[in-house]
Amino acid sequence: MARSRRSTRYRPPLPGSALLAAWRQGYGLAELKRDLLAGLTIGIVAVPLSMALAIATGVPPQHGLYTAMVAGAVIALTGGSRFNISGPTAAFVVILFPIVASHGLGGLLIATLMAGLILVALGLARLGNLIQFVPYPVVLGFTAGIAVVIALLQLPDFLGLESVALGDSTLHNLAAIVRALPSLAPAELGVGLLTLATLILWPRLKLPLPAPLVGLTVGTLAALAVAPLGVEIETIASRFSWEYQGQVGSGIPPFAPELLMPWRLPGADGAPLSVSLTLIRELLGPALAIAMLAAIESLLCAVVADGLTRTRHDPNAELIGQGLGNMAAPFFGGITATAALARTATNIRSGAVSPLAAVVHALVVLLAVVALAGVLALVPMAALAALLFIIAWNMSETRHFLHTLKSAPGSDVAILVICFLLTVVFDMVLAVAVGIGLAAALFIRRMAHLTHARRLEPGGDDASHDLPRQVALYDVNGPLFFGAAEKAVSSLRVVDPEVRVVMLDMRDVPSLDATAIVALQSLVEELGTRQVGLIFVGMPPRMVFKLKRAGVKRQAGRLAAVRQPAQARRLAQRWLVAATT
Repeated sequence: MARSRRSTRYRPPLPGSALLAAWRQGYGLAELKRDLLAGLTIGIVAVPLSMALAIATGVPPQHGLYTAMVAGAVIALTGGSRFNISGPTAAFVVILFPIVASHGLGGLLIATLMAGLILVALGLARLGNLIQFVPYPVVLGFTAGIAVVIALLQLPDFLGLESVALGDSTLHNLAAIVRALPSLAPAELGVGLLTLATLILWPRLKLPLPAPLVGLTVGTLAALAVAPLGVEIETIASRFSWEYQGQVGSGIPPFAPELLMPWRLPGADGAPLSVSLTLIRELLGPALAIAMLAAIESLLCAVVADGLTRTRHDPNAELIGQGLGNMAAPFFGGITATAALARTATNIRSGAVSPLAAVVHALVVLLAVVALAGVLALVPMAALAALLFIIAWNMSETRHFLHTLKSAPGSDVAILVICFLLTVVFDMVLAVAVGIGLAAALFIRRMAHLTHARRLEPGGDDASHDLPRQVALYDVNGPLFFGAAEKAVSSLRVVDPEVRVVMLDMRDVPSLDATAIVALQSLVEELGTRQVGLIFVGMPPRMVFKLKRAGVKRQAGRLAAVRQPAQARRLAQRWLVAATT
């Protein structure tokens, strides 16, 4: 008994389990060299992506770089996946952009901090495996919807439109873009198209340089080439400026991130935030959405990484690592982070063997900020928009989306389309909530159809061929839960007047919930008023215990539970004899 207690004692997940597992497997200079090379490759890829995703979110580009540095390193050292590369991702744009619009950078960092706390709580509660219960049509629907929103948000920069005030409404943003189309800048569009063509064609050459680096380099050189002709192309330097300890500049500050208090940063009106219960309540919903999406993204990414490397991740430790990373990043100006599938896959293809590759990637981003801030500031906004078009296209999984529309059952197609439309027109939180709700309702409906109770007629079945007509045997199949219990039990109430004993074969009932217990309790009372006995056959002891706790207890000659059909037949015969004497 003591051994059983020890085995069921709660043990919190171990942060950093992935790093510990890699170390135990054997880690030497050869593995370190592979991690260094993989980290260098991923760092080069992460620099342009982090800037582009921060700008798409509505904040200056350095905050995306700070996210890759701080959250990328913390999550790698404390998470449960060896290969996940974390940082800003495209999936968050649709959630974070409205937060910035309503509460500014400070509000976004506070929401990120709150989301980190929620993720740590989920990990400590060992809820990492619950992610498998999110239906695929829901994930595919909101992911494709997010891709459409991201692409729409990049159109003003890609086309060089002027005076486009984007908000958190997709329909409003679309109308604003259409109204601004007369201000289209051919030069901006040309740089964007050149960058986009490079990003599409470069991977086909199968050269070792990453496409984002090459594409943004081509776009930057094109902008520099037309500058002497008097053509101005908007760049990071021309749009963003910074101030640090009395120094001012344009583009990206060439300094490492410093410790700061997120609540002292400006809100939507430019003034420092005033932290209050009202603000926390307003940010709680977005924080829950961030935590939910971070959990989905990071754990799906870890599952894909396991499939590519034949390893196993610890989902609960990964949630804790993601939470700690999102708690740490806001104190250094970093925004929301989660695992990025494209960067993780590149990390694996580059030969990484441990989370140290992600730490090296963070250091490469830090080095780029300190040494190359002036060069990064020359990147055109149209080129970054083109890069985000590619990210959105890859994220949309158009091929899988169309295949699901053609091949999936009608109910799944409906969920997919509803989630997609709700994400595009409203927001991802509503889409996921409605999608999961619809999927759960359809699942309950399907399970209810599988649950039934039917009477086995005398002479027509081996189990009932020797029963007298005063005994009715019912075979109950399927789980008795709130969606199916009443339907199944209602058929048991139709009993012939000559029947004095009802036997319920419960051997094929795997579960019993509170609604089913109430329904069975009502059945017992109804049969009791008609002087009809009830025998449960083959009901598992745990279900018998549940009924006893609810007050459904054994009554001599009226209610009993036995293990085998033969016992039930003998008991029914005794009850019939006792009733006639």
